[in-house]
Order: sequence, then C-alpha cells, then structure tokens
Amino acid sequence: MNASSIALRFRAADMDRTVTDPGNGAKPSESGASAVEKGNAKRSRRGKSRRSGKPRDAQALPQLHHADSRTDSPNTGNAERDSEPRKRKRRRRARGQGGGQEGGQSGAQASQETGATSPATETSGQQQPSQGKRKSRGGKRTQRGPQGRPLMPTHAPKTSARQNGAAAPAHAPTPIDQQHRGHGRSQVHYRDGNADTNADMYAALDLGTNNCRLLIAQPTRPGQFRVVDAFSRIVRLGEGLVSTGRLSDDAMDRAVEALKVCAAKLAGRSIRRMRLIATEACRQAVNGEEFLSRVTRETGLVLEIISRETEARLAVSGCSSLVGREARSVVLFDIGGGSSEIAVISVGENRSSRLANHITHWTSLPVGVVTLSERHGGRDVTPDVFAAMVGEVEGLLDGFHCPPLGAQASHEDFHLIGTSGTVTTLAGVHLDLPRYDRRKVDGLWLSDDEVTAMQDKLLAWDFEGRAANACIGPDRADLVLAGCAILEAIRKRWPSRRMRVADRGLREGLLTDMMADDGAWRRNKIRRAQMQGKPERKS
Repeated sequence: MNASSIALRFRAADMDRTVTDPGNGAKPSESGASAVEKGNAKRSRRGKSRRSGKPRDAQALPQLHHADSRTDSPNTGNAERDSEPRKRKRRRRARGQGGGQEGGQSGAQASQETGATSPATETSGQQQPSQGKRKSRGGKRTQRGPQGRPLMPTHAPKTSARQNGAAAPAHAPTPIDQQHRGHGRSQVHYRDGNADTNADMYAALDLGTNNCRLLIAQPTRPGQFRVVDAFSRIVRLGEGLVSTGRLSDDAMDRAVEALKVCAAKLAGRSIRRMRLIATEACRQAVNGEEFLSRVTRETGLVLEIISRETEARLAVSGCSSLVGREARSVVLFDIGGGSSEIAVISVGENRSSRLANHITHWTSLPVGVVTLSERHGGRDVTPDVFAAMVGEVEGLLDGFHCPPLGAQASHEDFHLIGTSGTVTTLAGVHLDLPRYDRRKVDGLWLSDDEVTAMQDKLLAWDFEGRAANACIGPDRADLVLAGCAILEAIRKRWPSRRMRVADRGLREGLLTDMMADDGAWRRNKIRRAQMQGKPERKS
C-alpha cells in the first residue's frame, strides 16, 4: 500500500468522526464542516420557523450523518425514524395541507374586520384550510358566501344617508357581536340578497312596543324592492307600561342592545336614505323622549315618534301589493304591541298608485297584545278570560264612527288584510309548519272558518303547548291569545268570507314611500336603459 492511498483512508475516517463540544454537544469534525455549513447556509436563508417564530432546532433539520448525530442515542435507526415524520410535515406544509394555524388566524382576523362570519365557520366552528393564506390585492381577506359573493364590504363605509329628513349623525357606532339568537322569528336574520352594487340602498327601522325591526333594501321594478339585510328581535319595550306609565330600565336596556346591532348594520353599508321610527310605547311613556335621547347617545341613531295616523298610513302602504285588482273595499288592521291600527279602504275605478290615498276612515285603538295580556293575563287564558278581552276591544270599536259596509261584505270584492304577528302565527299553525317560513305565509288566504278553527285550537292549548309550537315559541306564547281576541272583535265588526295574511307592515311602508319620494324607480329605469347601451339614432 503506497503512501497516497494510506492518506486517503485516514482522511475519510476523519470525516466520519464527530467531535463532542462541551457547550453544544456533538458536532462534525473540522474536515467535514464544509458540507454541514453548506446545509446550514441554505437553512439560514429560510429564516425563522413560520409556526413559532423561533429558529429551527437542529433536531428538526435533516442530518447528513445518521450514525453519530446524537451522542445519547446508541440506536442509529431511531434518529432515522424520527426524521421521517418531520419530513412528511414539511412536505405537507409545502403542498398547502398544513399550516392550519396561520390560515385560521387570518380568517379570524377577516371576520373581525367585516363583522360577519363565513358560512363554514358558522356551521362547523373549525379553522379554515390553509387556502386562506392567499390574500387579496389589498392585503386583507374578504369573507365570501357559498356562491363566492362577499357577505359584507371589507371596509365599512361611513353612512352618508339622509335620516328622517336630516343629515346622518357623524358618530359611527362600533360594530358589536351579532350572535344573539332567539326562538322562532325573534332572531337576527342576515341575507345576502344579491345586492346590486350600482343601485341605491334604503333603510327602515321600526321600534315598536314588542319588537325592534330593521330592513335594508334596494329598489327593483316599480313598486318593488329587494331585501339586502334584515333584523328582528323581541325587546318588549312596553313591558310594565300599563301599570307604571314609564319604560322600565330592563326594557330600555334590551331595546338599546338591539338598536346597537341595527346601528352596526347601517354603518356597514352606504345608505342613501333612511327613516327610523318609534311607535306606541314611546308615545305613551312619560320618559319616551328621555329614552330616545339615550338611544342617540349610545348608538348614534335618531328615532322619531310618529303619530297614530301616520302609522295607519304606513301599514296600508306596506301592504298595497296584497290588495287585488278585483277588490273594491278592504279593511286593513295592524295588531301591534301597544296599539292596533285599522284603516277602511275604498278603491274605485281610478285606483291611485298609493293605496293610502284611498283610506276613507281610520282609527287607532290604544290596546295591543302586550297591554291586553298584561291587563287580563296571557299565560293561563280560559274561555271566560278570552271573552273578557274580546269585550274590551269591542267597546273600543264602538267609539269608531264608520259607516257600515253593508252588502259589500258578502261579496268577493271585499276582504280583510291582517298585518301582525297574530295573523302570521295563525297562518303558520294552519299550515302546520315545522319552522316559520315567511315565503309560505305572506299573501296566504284564510277563510272565515279556518280562522275560527285556528283560534279555537290555540285557546285549547295551555302555555307550554303554545310555547312548544315552532311558529309561536316562548316569546309569543303569552301574547298570541290577546292578539286573537283583538282579531275576533274586528271580525265581528266587519264580517268577511276571507282574510289575507301579510308578513309585512311599517318597514315596507317606509321603504315604499321613501323610494317613491326619492324617484328611485325612475332612476333605476334610466340606469337600466344606459346599461343596455342602446345606439343613438343617426340623423
């Protein structure tokens, strides 16, 4: 063996040896350091770990020498087996299957920015896959619905609407959590209504004795609109008003919390015009104005208390599309929480585009489902208690001087229209719906015998039975029979073969009037003609 071959053997043996450093443990010898330094140089360019933000441990890096990489591991196969899972994790991260932590964080951040929750997160409550790492050009993710449309704008624009004829308040309310969900219809409803980005948005809010409701819509065809967003919650603002004459602190707190949700929804959209109203509870309460001042301070919303006549006209405007062309006379009633509005409508040959112009007589009874149930008790209602409630309402109707409709009531060109939670509840029970569905209820016709059968059915149920029904729920179980008593008194005063159910009311009337006064449908017609790009005539 010559000297050169002996030198090569010693050099190879020296490369395979490791040297133990008292401070850092085992490391390759100086002769093999060049290969390791090359590997470390590549890894240093990778920077810190994306997961923890700390430098990668030496054990997490692929080892060039498996035999003596650890001095405390005599089994050389263990290090090889430990490195395989780490390699697989790195490959999964590279393919986008790992990294769920980072994707989940970016998704949570986007949810906080937009104020809405994506459908996947809402149903499963789990973090999104790492596809969420991809960001938009603006650097922020946009939550999208099941069909890829943004649920809400990423940047909430400041509301520039005219509110109640005045400029919108400069104060922009802070979005709050919208996870308060109740039973039946008393819950938050978010709708992606295929909003037209070019069409104007209008908003209507109705704070009643029992409910707080909001609608945001865009005009479509003349006299119609598309709902973009909606909210409804039972707040019982008029609770205890009959006995004290004041709005209670708990009732005002519930109403303010609901109005904060409405303020957040309004701040998240560019509203052209809005109208926010309060009805009977604020009209009657001695501290009604004081409460509305608190609402403005805490939410930035300015509500107006409307008169009973305005309330009756708005109810008629909201239900005008449900009055058929064959109808010549209609009695429309709105059974509210603190008052009930009744309008007698006579439609002649020259029918106006606004049905409210055909009101011949109207009245507002100072009684609603909340006030009547508090006076007589709405939880345990016997036939005698029910008859007493009907008698009270009949006494109030005796003071309404309206000429009788006479023979018209027996013809098909006369009918009743009911717009309230009472009549929609009767319709839902009649249809035996497993869950309340507005599409099946709104516009439904009920015969006189069917209405009687549904009232008798509800009167036969106890409180628990009414609360267990999907169309009533515990929030309305003590109010529905009081509403039936008001309905029964109206049916006795104006007998009719049929009644039409309307799941609409003041909000729809507000939207219809605002769009008509603002020329929204005329602008839409001009915009559609411009979008079609009709060529100009050549002279």
